[in-house]
Formats: sequence, C-alpha cells, structure tokens
Amino acid sequence: MKLYKYQGAGNDFILADNRDGSISLATEEITGLCDRHYGIGADGLMLLEASGIYDFKMTYFNSDGSGGMMCGNGGRCIVAFAADCGLTHFDFEAADGFHTARILENSGKRKTVMLKMKNVSEVKQENGNSWFIDTGTRHIVRFVEGLDCYDVFKHGREIRYREEYGPVGVNANFAESGRSDGVLHVRTYEKGVEAETCACGTGITASAIAAYLREPGKWAADGKVHVPVRALKDVLAVDFVPGPGMTFTDVWLTGPAVKVAEIEV
Repeated sequence: MKLYKYQGAGNDFILADNRDGSISLATEEITGLCDRHYGIGADGLMLLEASGIYDFKMTYFNSDGSGGMMCGNGGRCIVAFAADCGLTHFDFEAADGFHTARILENSGKRKTVMLKMKNVSEVKQENGNSWFIDTGTRHIVRFVEGLDCYDVFKHGREIRYREEYGPVGVNANFAESGRSDGVLHVRTYEKGVEAETCACGTGITASAIAAYLREPGKWAADGKVHVPVRALKDVLAVDFVPGPGMTFTDVWLTGPAVKVAEIEV
C-alpha cells in the first residue's frame, strides 16, 4: 500500500488515496501505522475518498484509531494531497459537513492552504479566562500567562477528562495574547493523541474566536476579524465575521501544508 506523510504546522498525518474504495483499515492497523516507535509515526491518518456530492471526502482518524471529527490542519494537508493527486477544485465533505479550500501559494512540496471551517455557534464562557467552543471538534480555551513554561500536559489532561465533557472528552488549548509581537500564542493538548501536539487547526480557530470575545477591539476592523496565531513553531491566521450573539461565519484557517515523504508498506 502506498502512503504519504504530510505536516501542517507540525501536526503530522499519514494519507492514502482511497477513491477506489480498496483500503479498509482496522483500529489496530491505524494505531500501528501512527506509532512513532513501531510504525511510521503521526498525529492522525486520513483517507482521500470519493464523494457523491463534492470533489472528495475526508475521512479522519486520530492516532488511537478514533474518528468522527474534523481536523483543521488535517483538512489543509488533505487539500495539498488532493492537489498532488491531480485535483484542481477543493470542495469536500468531512465529519462536520462541507468545506472548501484555496491554495494561495504552491512551491511543490510546500503549499499555503486557506481552508473554510464550519460556522461556529456553540460557544459558552466558563469564566473570565476560559471558553468552550465547538469548531468541528470540541475545545476548551484557557488564557494564561507564561505560556512557554506552562505545564500543558498536566493541565490539558485535567481538562480533557473532566466529567462534564465525557464520554467524548474535549481538547484543551492554552493561549496568551499580551505579548509585544501582537500575535496570539497557542499550545494544545489533543485527545486521541493524548499529548501536546505542535499545532491543532480547530483549536487554533477556537482560540482565535475566544481571543476576539475577550478583546474584540484588538482584532476586529470593518466588521471582520483577523487573528495571527503562533503554534509551537509556525504562524497561521484565522479570519471570520462575528454575527449576532456568539455566532461566527465565514471562518477561514490559513497556514502551511508540507509533503514530507512517500512510503510503501
């Protein structure tokens, strides 16, 4: 079987072209491929599949084999993969519904992909520093100081397994917005991976929305919001339009998607 590895802001994925429907992977096969010591190693695995409605379908699995959710960085990577497979239009279906994307820059193995995320309406402020936001995957965003030294694993696990979010669980994002560079800094603990990842697209989107709700005057101009976000290494951007109440439309996530390797297993 031919597999491909891509990374989006350090979030790495194994991909396969399954438009002919020939690939069927059991949970233990997915976890084995994603294992960083005994397999290829990845945060998740995706299948590019045929869609009866759109250009393709994105089927996503976490590294533990669980699925049924959207992954923002994965969405950008599968668009880059689709382009490498010869597709020129990028309307696709995912677990949370319809998406579309644009490739803004293409230098071969490295592409800049602008991905339209789902509209957001499920938002709840937990306290002055924490928000629950569903951006295709459920997230808690907590604002902290001293993010570089923050114990993301410890506090992320505490949030991920909180009883009120069971049995599905929730991802935990820790954000800091007061730095002189004017960029929102975000670190994420991801369920399914059960560790901190280099980036999380749906988490970065949720964090940008929470940052706007916390300090609207800092990010908004002319009815639109633009939030530059630094993950552990890469800088991405989130754009959206606030609506009535706590609703958000025209949500876009922009960042790099890079082809790393072709693998035969």
